[in-house]
Amino acid sequence: MKRFLVAILVPAMAAFASDLPSKKYLDLANVKVMVAAAEAKARELNVSVTICVVDESGNLLFLEKGETASLSTIQFAQKKARHAAFYGKPSRDGAETIKKGSMEALAFPEFFPNQGGVPIKVDGQILGGISASGAKSEIDEAIAQSGLDALLKK
Repeated sequence: MKRFLVAILVPAMAAFASDLPSKKYLDLANVKVMVAAAEAKARELNVSVTICVVDESGNLLFLEKGETASLSTIQFAQKKARHAAFYGKPSRDGAETIKKGSMEALAFPEFFPNQGGVPIKVDGQILGGISASGAKSEIDEAIAQSGLDALLKK
């Protein structure tokens, strides 16, 4: 009887497993591609920044502080990347939300109103966020965007 149940259940379980959606994620190789491009952009612009990559839940995957970047950039970079991952929008949108007077947004989880973080989206799926901190906000965003662009070109 047990063998009969196993013979019936195993193929049925395999059929259900094949129906599960596959999920994309950021692996180390892809993180390295993004970081290398972001570092190159920072060198090109002659700025020292902290670069951060988080997964879709805001968990830290990569953090590198530029040699002359201030210590505060460590926290700022993480907050920018987490905002981008959580909301699927650049952290610049958070700054614009506050400028429009929506102060209640400051109570939102992982909300951070400072430009420099961009979401990592592939095929419409948010995989995480990448950010830079330590230069002017628009330069931080350009550095993060160059990392994302390198991933998407791959």
